Amino acid sequence: MSDKKIGFWSSTSLVAGNMIGSGVFLLPASLAAYGSISLLGWLFSSLGALLLAKVFGNLGRIAPNTIGGPYAYTRLGLGELPGFLVAWGYWISIWCTNAAIAVALVGYLEVFFPVLGENKFAAIATGLGVIWFFTWINSKALKTIALVQVLTTILKIVPITLVGLIGVFYLNTDHFFPINLSGSSSFSAITITTTLTLFAFLGMESATIASKHIVNADTIIKKATMAGTLITIVVYIMSSIAIMGIIPPDVLTQSNAPFADAAGVFWGDWAKYIVAAGAVIATLGALNGWILIQGQIPMAAAQDTLFPKIFGKTNTHGAPISGIILSSILASILMGLNYTKGLIEAFTFMMKLSTLSVLTPYLLSTISFLILERKKEDTISLSKKLLSYTTLLFCIWVIIGCGIETISWGIVLLAIGVPFYIKIKK
Repeated sequence: MSDKKIGFWSSTSLVAGNMIGSGVFLLPASLAAYGSISLLGWLFSSLGALLLAKVFGNLGRIAPNTIGGPYAYTRLGLGELPGFLVAWGYWISIWCTNAAIAVALVGYLEVFFPVLGENKFAAIATGLGVIWFFTWINSKALKTIALVQVLTTILKIVPITLVGLIGVFYLNTDHFFPINLSGSSSFSAITITTTLTLFAFLGMESATIASKHIVNADTIIKKATMAGTLITIVVYIMSSIAIMGIIPPDVLTQSNAPFADAAGVFWGDWAKYIVAAGAVIATLGALNGWILIQGQIPMAAAQDTLFPKIFGKTNTHGAPISGIILSSILASILMGLNYTKGLIEAFTFMMKLSTLSVLTPYLLSTISFLILERKKEDTISLSKKLLSYTTLLFCIWVIIGCGIETISWGIVLLAIGVPFYIKIKK
Protein backbone atom coordinates (compact mmCIF):
# COMPACT_ATOMS: atom_id res chain seq x y z
CA MET A 1 0.00 0.00 0.00
CA SER A 2 1.02 3.67 -0.11
CA ASP A 3 3.11 5.36 2.62
CA LYS A 4 0.01 7.09 4.05
CA LYS A 5 -0.67 5.45 7.45
CA ILE A 6 -3.99 5.10 9.26
CA GLY A 7 -4.71 5.97 12.91
CA PHE A 8 -6.84 4.79 15.84
CA TRP A 9 -10.30 5.48 14.42
CA SER A 10 -9.58 3.95 11.01
CA SER A 11 -8.01 0.92 12.73
CA THR A 12 -10.99 0.54 15.11
CA SER A 13 -13.34 0.85 12.11
CA LEU A 14 -11.40 -1.90 10.36
CA VAL A 15 -11.78 -4.16 13.42
CA ALA A 16 -15.47 -3.41 14.15
CA GLY A 17 -16.35 -3.08 10.47
CA ASN A 18 -14.93 -6.49 9.58
CA MET A 19 -16.92 -8.08 12.42
CA ILE A 20 -20.24 -6.23 12.24
CA GLY A 21 -21.89 -7.30 9.03
CA SER A 22 -19.94 -10.51 8.52
CA GLY A 23 -22.46 -12.57 10.46
CA VAL A 24 -24.91 -10.76 12.68
CA PHE A 25 -27.48 -9.92 10.01
CA LEU A 26 -28.39 -13.50 9.14
CA LEU A 27 -27.27 -15.20 12.36
CA PRO A 28 -30.63 -14.81 14.16
CA ALA A 29 -32.22 -17.04 11.53
CA SER A 30 -29.47 -19.68 11.85
CA LEU A 31 -29.70 -19.61 15.68
CA ALA A 32 -33.51 -19.68 15.92
CA ALA A 33 -33.54 -23.49 15.52
CA TYR A 34 -31.67 -23.79 18.85
CA GLY A 35 -33.89 -21.46 20.90
CA SER A 36 -32.89 -18.91 23.53
CA ILE A 37 -30.03 -21.17 24.68
CA SER A 38 -28.18 -19.53 21.78
CA LEU A 39 -27.83 -16.43 24.01
CA LEU A 40 -25.40 -18.51 26.10
CA GLY A 41 -23.58 -19.20 22.84
CA TRP A 42 -23.29 -15.44 22.34
CA LEU A 43 -21.96 -15.04 25.90
CA PHE A 44 -19.23 -17.68 25.47
CA SER A 45 -18.20 -16.50 22.00
CA SER A 46 -18.00 -12.92 23.36
CA LEU A 47 -15.67 -14.08 26.15
CA GLY A 48 -13.60 -16.03 23.60
CA ALA A 49 -13.44 -12.97 21.31
CA LEU A 50 -12.16 -10.84 24.21
CA LEU A 51 -9.48 -13.43 25.01
CA LEU A 52 -8.36 -13.54 21.38
CA ALA A 53 -8.46 -9.73 21.11
CA LYS A 54 -6.19 -9.53 24.17
CA VAL A 55 -3.77 -12.07 22.65
CA PHE A 56 -3.62 -10.20 19.33
CA GLY A 57 -3.29 -6.87 21.09
CA ASN A 58 -0.22 -8.20 22.93
CA LEU A 59 1.20 -9.68 19.73
CA GLY A 60 0.81 -6.30 18.03
CA ARG A 61 2.93 -4.81 20.81
CA ILE A 62 5.61 -7.55 20.57
CA ALA A 63 5.92 -7.45 16.76
CA PRO A 64 4.69 -4.11 15.33
CA ASN A 65 5.32 -3.02 11.74
CA THR A 66 4.68 -6.48 10.29
CA ILE A 67 2.23 -7.53 7.56
CA GLY A 68 -0.01 -10.57 7.83
CA GLY A 69 -1.05 -10.62 11.50
CA PRO A 70 -1.58 -14.28 12.54
CA TYR A 71 0.71 -15.45 9.71
CA ALA A 72 3.57 -13.12 10.69
CA TYR A 73 3.31 -14.01 14.40
CA THR A 74 3.20 -17.77 13.74
CA ARG A 75 6.18 -17.61 11.40
CA LEU A 76 8.17 -15.65 14.01
CA GLY A 77 7.23 -18.03 16.82
CA LEU A 78 6.95 -21.46 15.20
CA GLY A 79 8.75 -21.33 11.86
CA GLU A 80 7.98 -21.54 8.16
CA LEU A 81 5.71 -24.60 7.80
CA PRO A 82 3.29 -23.55 10.61
CA GLY A 83 3.46 -20.02 9.16
CA PHE A 84 2.49 -21.33 5.74
CA LEU A 85 -0.40 -23.40 7.17
CA VAL A 86 -1.71 -20.31 8.97
CA ALA A 87 -1.47 -18.18 5.82
CA TRP A 88 -3.16 -20.92 3.79
CA GLY A 89 -5.93 -21.59 6.36
CA TYR A 90 -6.55 -17.89 6.97
CA TRP A 91 -6.66 -17.18 3.26
CA ILE A 92 -9.26 -19.94 2.80
CA SER A 93 -11.25 -18.50 5.70
CA ILE A 94 -11.28 -15.04 4.12
CA TRP A 95 -12.70 -16.01 0.75
CA CYS A 96 -15.22 -18.31 2.50
CA THR A 97 -16.20 -15.31 4.65
CA ASN A 98 -16.57 -13.09 1.59
CA ALA A 99 -18.84 -15.66 -0.05
CA ALA A 100 -20.99 -15.77 3.12
CA ILE A 101 -21.15 -11.95 3.30
CA ALA A 102 -22.28 -11.80 -0.33
CA VAL A 103 -25.06 -14.31 0.46
CA ALA A 104 -26.19 -12.22 3.47
CA LEU A 105 -26.16 -9.08 1.33
CA VAL A 106 -28.42 -10.64 -1.30
CA GLY A 107 -30.83 -11.71 1.47
CA TYR A 108 -31.27 -8.09 2.58
CA LEU A 109 -31.45 -6.72 -0.95
CA GLU A 110 -34.40 -9.09 -1.41
CA VAL A 111 -36.43 -6.68 0.79
CA PHE A 112 -36.12 -4.10 -2.01
CA PHE A 113 -35.99 -6.50 -4.96
CA PRO A 114 -38.18 -9.60 -4.32
CA VAL A 115 -37.00 -11.12 -7.61
CA LEU A 116 -33.72 -12.01 -5.83
CA GLY A 117 -35.65 -14.53 -3.72
CA GLU A 118 -37.42 -15.98 -6.75
CA ASN A 119 -34.60 -16.10 -9.30
CA LYS A 120 -31.32 -17.79 -8.28
CA PHE A 121 -29.54 -16.47 -11.39
CA ALA A 122 -30.40 -12.87 -10.42
CA ALA A 123 -29.29 -13.54 -6.82
CA ILE A 124 -25.93 -15.01 -7.89
CA ALA A 125 -25.34 -12.21 -10.43
CA THR A 126 -26.00 -9.57 -7.74
CA GLY A 127 -23.62 -11.24 -5.27
CA LEU A 128 -20.91 -11.45 -7.92
CA GLY A 129 -21.41 -7.81 -8.91
CA VAL A 130 -20.81 -6.62 -5.34
CA ILE A 131 -17.75 -8.85 -4.82
CA TRP A 132 -16.14 -7.48 -7.96
CA PHE A 133 -17.07 -3.85 -7.25
CA PHE A 134 -15.15 -4.00 -3.96
CA THR A 135 -12.32 -5.88 -5.63
CA TRP A 136 -11.99 -2.77 -7.80
CA ILE A 137 -12.20 -0.42 -4.74
CA ASN A 138 -9.38 -2.38 -3.08
CA SER A 139 -7.14 -1.81 -6.07
CA LYS A 140 -7.03 1.85 -4.99
CA ALA A 141 -4.89 3.63 -2.34
CA LEU A 142 -5.27 2.62 1.33
CA LYS A 143 -6.73 6.02 2.34
CA THR A 144 -9.68 5.42 -0.04
CA ILE A 145 -10.34 1.97 1.47
CA ALA A 146 -10.05 3.36 5.03
CA LEU A 147 -12.53 6.18 4.27
CA VAL A 148 -15.10 3.69 2.93
CA GLN A 149 -14.58 1.58 6.06
CA VAL A 150 -15.12 4.45 8.53
CA LEU A 151 -18.30 5.63 6.76
CA THR A 152 -19.87 2.17 6.46
CA THR A 153 -19.02 1.32 10.09
CA ILE A 154 -20.86 4.41 11.37
CA LEU A 155 -23.84 3.79 9.07
CA LYS A 156 -24.13 0.12 10.02
CA ILE A 157 -23.95 0.52 13.82
CA VAL A 158 -26.85 3.02 13.96
CA PRO A 159 -29.72 0.76 12.69
CA ILE A 160 -28.52 -2.33 14.61
CA THR A 161 -28.27 -0.34 17.86
CA LEU A 162 -31.72 1.19 17.33
CA VAL A 163 -33.29 -2.25 16.82
CA GLY A 164 -31.67 -3.38 20.07
CA LEU A 165 -32.60 -0.30 22.12
CA ILE A 166 -36.20 0.05 20.92
CA GLY A 167 -36.81 -3.68 20.51
CA VAL A 168 -36.57 -4.32 24.27
CA PHE A 169 -39.96 -2.58 24.68
CA TYR A 170 -41.60 -5.07 22.29
CA LEU A 171 -40.22 -8.32 23.74
CA ASN A 172 -42.54 -11.33 24.04
CA THR A 173 -40.99 -13.55 26.72
CA ASP A 174 -42.90 -16.58 25.37
CA HIS A 175 -40.48 -16.59 22.42
CA PHE A 176 -37.61 -17.50 24.77
CA PHE A 177 -39.27 -20.78 25.88
CA PRO A 178 -38.57 -23.63 25.69
CA ILE A 179 -34.94 -22.62 26.12
CA ASN A 180 -33.47 -25.49 24.07
CA LEU A 181 -35.27 -26.30 20.80
CA SER A 182 -32.43 -28.30 19.25
CA GLY A 183 -33.44 -31.75 20.50
CA SER A 184 -29.84 -32.34 21.68
CA SER A 185 -28.26 -31.81 25.12
CA SER A 186 -27.81 -28.30 26.48
CA PHE A 187 -24.01 -28.64 26.35
CA SER A 188 -24.16 -29.69 22.69
CA ALA A 189 -26.51 -26.80 21.84
CA ILE A 190 -24.25 -24.29 23.62
CA THR A 191 -21.18 -25.69 21.82
CA ILE A 192 -22.81 -25.41 18.39
CA THR A 193 -24.22 -21.91 19.00
CA THR A 194 -20.86 -20.72 20.35
CA THR A 195 -19.27 -21.98 17.13
CA LEU A 196 -21.88 -20.24 14.97
CA THR A 197 -21.74 -16.94 16.87
CA LEU A 198 -17.93 -16.86 16.88
CA PHE A 199 -18.19 -16.38 13.10
CA ALA A 200 -19.61 -12.92 13.82
CA PHE A 201 -16.42 -12.05 15.73
CA LEU A 202 -13.97 -13.14 13.03
CA GLY A 203 -11.94 -10.07 12.25
CA MET A 204 -10.98 -8.91 15.74
CA GLU A 205 -7.37 -9.39 14.56
CA SER A 206 -7.81 -7.19 11.45
CA ALA A 207 -5.68 -4.31 12.75
CA THR A 208 -2.70 -6.66 13.21
CA ILE A 209 -2.79 -7.73 9.56
CA ALA A 210 -2.13 -4.22 8.26
CA SER A 211 0.03 -3.13 11.22
CA LYS A 212 2.82 -1.89 8.95
CA HIS A 213 0.35 0.71 7.66
CA ILE A 214 -0.77 1.89 11.14
CA VAL A 215 0.80 4.86 12.92
CA ASN A 216 2.31 3.99 16.35
CA ALA A 217 1.37 0.36 15.72
CA ASP A 218 2.85 -0.92 19.01
CA THR A 219 0.17 0.95 21.02
CA ILE A 220 -2.65 1.68 18.53
CA ILE A 221 -3.21 -1.98 17.54
CA LYS A 222 -3.93 -3.08 21.12
CA LYS A 223 -6.30 -0.15 21.77
CA ALA A 224 -8.12 -0.49 18.43
CA THR A 225 -8.49 -4.28 18.76
CA MET A 226 -10.02 -4.10 22.25
CA ALA A 227 -12.21 -1.06 21.44
CA GLY A 228 -13.56 -2.61 18.23
CA THR A 229 -14.29 -5.93 19.97
CA LEU A 230 -16.09 -4.34 22.94
CA ILE A 231 -18.26 -2.16 20.67
CA THR A 232 -19.18 -5.24 18.65
CA ILE A 233 -20.09 -7.35 21.71
CA VAL A 234 -22.51 -4.71 23.05
CA VAL A 235 -24.18 -4.26 19.66
CA TYR A 236 -24.49 -8.01 19.01
CA ILE A 237 -25.94 -9.17 22.33
CA MET A 238 -28.39 -6.27 22.65
CA SER A 239 -29.77 -6.69 19.12
CA SER A 240 -29.93 -10.51 19.30
CA ILE A 241 -32.06 -10.43 22.47
CA ALA A 242 -34.40 -7.92 20.81
CA ILE A 243 -34.87 -9.95 17.61
CA MET A 244 -35.46 -13.24 19.45
CA GLY A 245 -38.06 -11.53 21.64
CA ILE A 246 -39.87 -9.85 18.74
CA ILE A 247 -40.06 -12.64 16.12
CA PRO A 248 -41.40 -16.15 16.98
CA PRO A 249 -38.74 -18.90 16.53
CA ASP A 250 -40.65 -20.72 13.77
CA VAL A 251 -40.95 -17.48 11.76
CA LEU A 252 -37.36 -16.43 12.50
CA THR A 253 -35.90 -19.65 11.07
CA GLN A 254 -37.48 -18.77 7.69
CA SER A 255 -36.44 -15.11 7.65
CA ASN A 256 -33.93 -13.91 5.06
CA ALA A 257 -33.76 -10.46 6.71
CA PRO A 258 -34.32 -10.80 10.51
CA PHE A 259 -33.34 -7.24 11.46
CA ALA A 260 -35.62 -5.71 8.84
CA ASP A 261 -38.50 -7.99 9.85
CA ALA A 262 -38.04 -7.03 13.53
CA ALA A 263 -38.04 -3.31 12.74
CA GLY A 264 -41.21 -3.77 10.69
CA VAL A 265 -43.02 -5.07 13.80
CA PHE A 266 -42.65 -1.88 15.86
CA TRP A 267 -42.20 0.83 13.21
CA GLY A 268 -44.14 -0.47 10.23
CA ASP A 269 -43.09 -1.27 6.66
CA TRP A 270 -41.18 1.98 6.13
CA ALA A 271 -38.78 1.05 8.96
CA LYS A 272 -38.26 -2.38 7.44
CA TYR A 273 -36.74 -0.70 4.40
CA ILE A 274 -34.56 1.66 6.46
CA VAL A 275 -33.10 -1.19 8.55
CA ALA A 276 -32.65 -3.35 5.45
CA ALA A 277 -30.71 -0.45 3.90
CA GLY A 278 -28.55 -0.31 7.06
CA ALA A 279 -27.92 -4.04 6.79
CA VAL A 280 -26.92 -3.66 3.14
CA ILE A 281 -24.45 -0.91 4.11
CA ALA A 282 -23.10 -3.11 6.90
CA THR A 283 -22.45 -6.07 4.64
CA LEU A 284 -20.88 -3.76 2.05
CA GLY A 285 -18.51 -2.40 4.70
CA ALA A 286 -17.58 -5.89 5.90
CA LEU A 287 -16.94 -7.02 2.34
CA ASN A 288 -14.73 -3.98 1.71
CA GLY A 289 -12.63 -4.73 4.82
CA TRP A 290 -12.28 -8.44 4.15
CA ILE A 291 -11.31 -7.97 0.51
CA LEU A 292 -8.52 -5.68 1.80
CA ILE A 293 -7.37 -8.47 4.15
CA GLN A 294 -7.61 -11.22 1.49
CA GLY A 295 -4.77 -9.55 -0.41
CA GLN A 296 -2.54 -8.72 2.59
CA ILE A 297 -2.07 -12.25 4.04
CA PRO A 298 -0.98 -13.97 0.78
CA MET A 299 1.22 -10.95 -0.09
CA ALA A 300 3.07 -11.23 3.22
CA ALA A 301 3.61 -14.98 2.68
CA ALA A 302 4.70 -14.43 -0.94
CA GLN A 303 7.27 -11.84 0.18
CA ASP A 304 8.70 -14.50 2.51
CA THR A 305 8.74 -17.00 -0.41
CA LEU A 306 6.06 -19.18 1.24
CA PHE A 307 3.30 -18.40 -1.29
CA PRO A 308 3.47 -18.25 -5.11
CA LYS A 309 5.15 -15.04 -6.34
CA ILE A 310 1.98 -13.89 -8.11
CA PHE A 311 0.42 -13.08 -4.71
CA GLY A 312 3.21 -10.61 -3.99
CA LYS A 313 2.64 -8.52 -7.13
CA THR A 314 1.35 -5.00 -6.44
CA ASN A 315 -0.06 -2.23 -8.63
CA THR A 316 0.88 1.47 -8.71
CA HIS A 317 -1.07 2.05 -5.45
CA GLY A 318 0.86 -0.72 -3.70
CA ALA A 319 -2.27 -2.95 -3.59
CA PRO A 320 -1.62 -6.73 -3.97
CA ILE A 321 -4.00 -6.84 -6.91
CA SER A 322 -3.20 -10.37 -8.17
CA GLY A 323 -3.95 -11.93 -4.77
CA ILE A 324 -7.14 -9.90 -4.41
CA ILE A 325 -8.41 -11.00 -7.85
CA LEU A 326 -7.56 -14.69 -7.33
CA SER A 327 -9.28 -14.67 -3.92
CA SER A 328 -12.38 -12.99 -5.34
CA ILE A 329 -12.58 -15.64 -8.07
CA LEU A 330 -12.64 -18.39 -5.41
CA ALA A 331 -15.22 -16.50 -3.29
CA SER A 332 -17.39 -16.12 -6.40
CA ILE A 333 -17.23 -19.86 -7.18
CA LEU A 334 -18.07 -20.87 -3.59
CA MET A 335 -21.00 -18.45 -3.41
CA GLY A 336 -22.41 -19.73 -6.70
CA LEU A 337 -22.06 -23.42 -5.76
CA ASN A 338 -23.71 -23.03 -2.36
CA TYR A 339 -26.80 -21.29 -3.70
CA THR A 340 -28.08 -24.76 -4.60
CA LYS A 341 -28.66 -25.30 -0.84
CA GLY A 342 -30.88 -22.27 -0.21
CA LEU A 343 -29.85 -19.04 1.45
CA ILE A 344 -29.87 -19.93 5.17
CA GLU A 345 -28.32 -23.39 4.63
CA ALA A 346 -25.62 -21.95 2.37
CA PHE A 347 -24.84 -19.20 4.87
CA THR A 348 -24.65 -21.62 7.83
CA PHE A 349 -22.28 -24.00 5.99
CA MET A 350 -19.95 -21.19 4.90
CA MET A 351 -20.00 -19.77 8.46
CA LYS A 352 -18.80 -23.06 9.94
CA LEU A 353 -16.15 -23.61 7.25
CA SER A 354 -14.84 -20.06 7.61
CA THR A 355 -14.77 -20.31 11.43
CA LEU A 356 -12.88 -23.62 11.34
CA SER A 357 -10.37 -22.33 8.77
CA VAL A 358 -9.49 -19.33 10.95
CA LEU A 359 -9.29 -21.30 14.23
CA THR A 360 -5.97 -22.87 13.16
CA PRO A 361 -4.39 -19.39 12.81
CA TYR A 362 -5.92 -18.37 16.17
CA LEU A 363 -4.59 -21.51 17.86
CA LEU A 364 -1.06 -21.21 16.45
CA SER A 365 -0.95 -17.44 17.05
CA THR A 366 -1.72 -18.07 20.73
CA ILE A 367 1.08 -20.66 20.97
CA SER A 368 3.41 -18.18 19.23
CA PHE A 369 2.45 -15.53 21.79
CA LEU A 370 3.76 -17.81 24.55
CA ILE A 371 7.01 -18.44 22.65
CA LEU A 372 7.61 -14.80 21.62
CA GLU A 373 6.81 -13.53 25.12
CA ARG A 374 9.30 -16.01 26.62
CA LYS A 375 11.98 -14.91 24.12
CA LYS A 376 11.35 -11.29 24.99
CA GLU A 377 11.04 -11.49 28.76
CA ASP A 378 12.76 -14.84 29.60
CA THR A 379 9.80 -15.58 31.90
CA ILE A 380 6.05 -15.23 31.38
CA SER A 381 3.77 -13.71 34.01
CA LEU A 382 0.99 -15.84 35.50
CA SER A 383 -1.69 -13.58 33.95
CA LYS A 384 -0.28 -14.08 30.44
CA LYS A 385 -0.04 -17.84 30.98
CA LEU A 386 -3.69 -17.94 32.08
CA LEU A 387 -4.68 -15.81 29.07
CA SER A 388 -2.85 -18.12 26.66
CA TYR A 389 -4.02 -21.47 28.09
CA THR A 390 -7.65 -20.33 28.42
CA THR A 391 -7.60 -19.08 24.81
CA LEU A 392 -6.12 -22.39 23.61
CA LEU A 393 -8.87 -24.37 25.38
CA PHE A 394 -11.53 -22.11 23.88
CA CYS A 395 -10.16 -22.61 20.34
CA ILE A 396 -10.07 -26.41 20.75
CA TRP A 397 -13.64 -26.43 22.10
CA VAL A 398 -14.94 -24.44 19.12
CA ILE A 399 -13.06 -26.66 16.64
CA ILE A 400 -14.90 -29.66 18.11
CA GLY A 401 -18.16 -27.69 17.85
CA CYS A 402 -17.73 -27.30 14.08
CA GLY A 403 -18.76 -30.95 13.61
CA ILE A 404 -17.29 -33.84 11.64
CA GLU A 405 -18.44 -32.69 8.18
CA THR A 406 -16.93 -29.21 8.53
CA ILE A 407 -13.72 -30.53 10.18
CA SER A 408 -13.32 -33.00 7.29
CA TRP A 409 -13.64 -30.16 4.77
CA GLY A 410 -11.15 -28.10 6.76
CA ILE A 411 -8.56 -30.91 6.89
CA VAL A 412 -8.88 -31.50 3.13
CA LEU A 413 -8.47 -27.79 2.34
CA LEU A 414 -5.39 -27.51 4.61
CA ALA A 415 -3.90 -30.71 3.16
CA ILE A 416 -4.28 -29.32 -0.38
CA GLY A 417 -1.85 -26.57 0.61
CA VAL A 418 1.00 -28.89 1.65
CA PRO A 419 2.09 -29.85 -1.93
CA PHE A 420 2.20 -26.12 -2.77
CA TYR A 421 4.50 -25.54 0.21
CA ILE A 422 6.82 -28.39 -0.83
CA LYS A 423 6.95 -27.14 -4.41
CA ILE A 424 7.65 -23.54 -3.35
CA LYS A 425 10.43 -24.56 -0.96
CA LYS A 426 12.07 -26.69 -3.65
